[in-house]
Amino acid sequence: MRLTISSRTIALLLSMLVACVLTALAWVAPTLPLQQGVLAAGITMAACFLLIYLMFEALIFREINNIYAGLEQIKRKEFRRMSNKFLFRPEPLKRMREEIIDMAQRKQQEIDELKRLQALRREFLADVSHELKTPIFAAQGFLHTVLDDDDIDEFVRTKFLRKAATSLDALDTLVQDLVTISQLEKGVVRMRRQSFDVAELVQDIFEQLELKASQRAVRLEIFPPTAPQTGVRVLADRSRIRQVLINLIDNAIKYGRENGHVVVSLVESGKSVRISVRDDGEGIPKQHLNRIFERFYRIDKSRSRDSGGSGLGLAISKHIVEAHKSVIRVRSEMGQGTTLEFKLPKPRTPSPPQILADKAIGE
Repeated sequence: MRLTISSRTIALLLSMLVACVLTALAWVAPTLPLQQGVLAAGITMAACFLLIYLMFEALIFREINNIYAGLEQIKRKEFRRMSNKFLFRPEPLKRMREEIIDMAQRKQQEIDELKRLQALRREFLADVSHELKTPIFAAQGFLHTVLDDDDIDEFVRTKFLRKAATSLDALDTLVQDLVTISQLEKGVVRMRRQSFDVAELVQDIFEQLELKASQRAVRLEIFPPTAPQTGVRVLADRSRIRQVLINLIDNAIKYGRENGHVVVSLVESGKSVRISVRDDGEGIPKQHLNRIFERFYRIDKSRSRDSGGSGLGLAISKHIVEAHKSVIRVRSEMGQGTTLEFKLPKPRTPSPPQILADKAIGE
């Protein structure tokens, strides 16, 4: 149980002790020889120093240390009782001032970050409502036209129903993308890493997007043109990396130059493979580079919406790459095109003794 004594009582007791020490020195000193008098004066000085230090410790430093301990609790978010570990640390007032300033700066940064996230949330809600409204209103218009007009001929009816189905398919894609990005942000989607040839995957995606590229006369290339005999192998989730590459290559085809070319580079370096997708389009202005991975962010809203897509492709790609412990980067200059790149680890190769053991088992 801690004994609580008021500051006035402590000051009174210490002053009485100092008075007693000085009175004893004044009473004894005249009767002592010189050497003993000097020794008595030194002992008295040490006693007074100790008493004054204890006074400061009891009246000031103790309370300062309690305040500092409370600051430590708040800083560490540990709302439990802490032992006093700051008793003999120097300059407690200066240290407490620095801690208060540092904490105030951190809290201000947290407030600024919360304001930024709140603004992003409002913008996201506005974008979601707009993106959902467009296909819903289109499908409603076509369906109500078919339902309300009994004299509509079969050809027009089929045409309107197909347009309504297209709008609903776009709505379903948007909802699926929203679910995917929500799961990625929560970390509930696990990456099923396996070793695969990323060069072969790129060739498959080229075949899938060949028709879209031919419509804009875009030439799809892979660099280097001749892959090693063993391929360019990486250790990653094949289906998720396929999703990333489809998004990047599809964007490069849509926003690149007509009669241009899109190059996918696979460069091995050390323990990783750098994958980059480069187009020769108009490029991205510098003020937009830091925001292209935000959800629903469009540089040219009218052109992007006409080109289709949910506006979530790059955001999903960013989360997938980050789930592979990598970072997706963008480089762009106006009139020089855009390059997006990221790295993936290469699979571990077995050591020579392990290879020999595997061969022996096979034989």
